[in-house]
Amino acid sequence: MKVLFVCLGNICRSPTAEAVLTRMVEDGAELGVEVDSAGTAAYHIGKAPDPRSQAAALLRGMDMSQLKARKATKADFNEFDFIFAMDQENYSNLLEIKPEGCKAGLQLFLKQYGTLGVTEVPDPYYGEEDGFEVVLDLLEDGCHQFLKSISHT
Repeated sequence: MKVLFVCLGNICRSPTAEAVLTRMVEDGAELGVEVDSAGTAAYHIGKAPDPRSQAAALLRGMDMSQLKARKATKADFNEFDFIFAMDQENYSNLLEIKPEGCKAGLQLFLKQYGTLGVTEVPDPYYGEEDGFEVVLDLLEDGCHQFLKSISHT
């Protein structure tokens, strides 16, 4: 099973989601789950995640320094089983490139799997430092719920 998380620039939310789910998969020995992330814009291709995202993740035991930003493509829809958008704008952008009859299911991640009363992962890029902690809290909850859902299938 392959999972792709997508935000705008692929330097804050989606690489954080990739790191969270990867850690949970490793900790829970969920074999066969591969995780990646991408952005709908090409602003930061080849760049590491935002240093603030990396610092917040590192405090929770996740090293994101080796991740590199890339842009989501039409081909992703046939490579991945699940494509999760971090917010409605990126969901809409992904719908524009989604090919007919593709393999991947496209969902707004927290709308489907969040339990904390939030349907979109807020972009912490222009906010305060605590925004990166909020993103981690939301993504840890959603990833936990996602893994619970696939373990019952």
